[in-house]
Amino acid sequence: MSLADLALLALRLVVGLTFAAHGAQKAFGWWNGPGYQGWQKAMEGMRFQPAPLWALASIGAELVGGLLVAIGLFTPIAVAVLVAQSVVIILKVHLPNGFWNGQKGYEYPLTLMAALAAILGVGAGRLSLDAAIGFSLDAFVLWLLLAAGALAGIAAYGLTQAQTDARTAPQQR
Repeated sequence: MSLADLALLALRLVVGLTFAAHGAQKAFGWWNGPGYQGWQKAMEGMRFQPAPLWALASIGAELVGGLLVAIGLFTPIAVAVLVAQSVVIILKVHLPNGFWNGQKGYEYPLTLMAALAAILGVGAGRLSLDAAIGFSLDAFVLWLLLAAGALAGIAAYGLTQAQTDARTAPQQR
């Protein structure tokens, strides 16, 4: 076991468990989180329709995806899902506030997304369940997963913008 293996394990644990904790806040109301009902209302406020489906998807992405990254199981797939979630978080919530986290900007989710990209780039490491079961993907597939995650996040954001535009457009006869 090398220092690099331990460092990658630490990175996976911190990033994965951070996402999982955010998912638990949304799902269960832990650590002063909104809980599912509160999160569903927040999704409605952000124009995600149907809100219950989007609430479950975002909770699942963070809670399940975060735990999978932490234990290093199907890591590339979990990273792609979390990249999609991060893109939505940045575009929908934080981008209008600028860069700095102190002003509710996108600094923090961007940092998490960069850490996810690093994990995807180097793999889950020898101290992972992926290594234990021999799960790995071709580099080209990894790039496709990263691109698919980013595009899925952009598409989800675009759907909310289209719904907002449709609601604010004048009624045509």
